[in-house]
Amino acid sequence: MFILFFLLWVIFNGKMTLEIALFGLVLAAVMVFFCCKFLGYRLKMELLLFVMAGPFLQYLGVLFIEILKANWCVIKYIFNSRDELDPVLVHFDVPLKSKFARVVLANSITLTPGTITATLDREGYTVHCLDRELGVGIDQSVFVKLLMIMEAKADRILGSTMDGSSDAPDKTGAEGQKN
Repeated sequence: MFILFFLLWVIFNGKMTLEIALFGLVLAAVMVFFCCKFLGYRLKMELLLFVMAGPFLQYLGVLFIEILKANWCVIKYIFNSRDELDPVLVHFDVPLKSKFARVVLANSITLTPGTITATLDREGYTVHCLDRELGVGIDQSVFVKLLMIMEAKADRILGSTMDGSSDAPDKTGAEGQKN
């Protein structure tokens, strides 16, 4: 974020002199301090952005390829002489912990043609599939595997899940009293 603030300062000034650069460095440092102090920003988030850039780009590439494969599959259904499709609702759950990862998976399923995420709740997912074979192995898809890897990296860096909630156990005893 420091670099972003500094670059914005230089761009808005339109020229680069020693005075502008030094003032920009001080101003960027003050802005980062302000964000950390009053907006809840953490410097670990920048590290997370750098670490997650590769897996995120990989996820987008896989999503694009899966969308192309699903498009081809739906095109085959449309032009195939087979008269009957077997639409089905598939119920499943995955071991993703963060709300963010669960929503990304739901949206990825919906973006792939032939499948629509009907519900996402604590019990899991309900996905409508155009044909029964589209729902086979959906709970162990490449999306789930990549999101689990991304969650594990975020856990190591932040000490919590990707949406910022901590998975640390509650420090209450069995009777609900503090130990």
